[in-house]
Amino acid sequence: MTKPYTGGCACGAVRYTTKHEPIFQNHCQCRDCQRRSGTGHGSYLTFPARAEMTITGEATHWEIAGDSGNMKIHSFCPVCGTPVYLRFAAMPDLIAVHAGSLDEPERFAPHVLTYKVRGLPWDAIDPELKVFEKMPTG
Repeated sequence: MTKPYTGGCACGAVRYTTKHEPIFQNHCQCRDCQRRSGTGHGSYLTFPARAEMTITGEATHWEIAGDSGNMKIHSFCPVCGTPVYLRFAAMPDLIAVHAGSLDEPERFAPHVLTYKVRGLPWDAIDPELKVFEKMPTG
């Protein structure tokens, strides 16, 4: 059995756990991720079964259209403000967690860099990663 992925916000008010392995791990340099992270990119692990992820605590949610035009639902702790997870209106079965919210952030192993087209010159990402100018399809 695979060791569960666990994590949450900085103050512990919002927590999550899943037994599933991530199906996608990426750094994203889209403008939304830049603004939300306060730096050049966001880093995420996407899991296949949102319904099977246990989330405790009450997160606050807000929606925004990403660079793709698809709606994303961001969830963060209303106490400490930590971004914890996000969902995608077009893919309701998926859920992504912020790599920094993991209890063991060293488990994050990015596969790709997305939205390189929005990358900032001062935000250097591992040159060995596969790069997509936008979000890969299919």
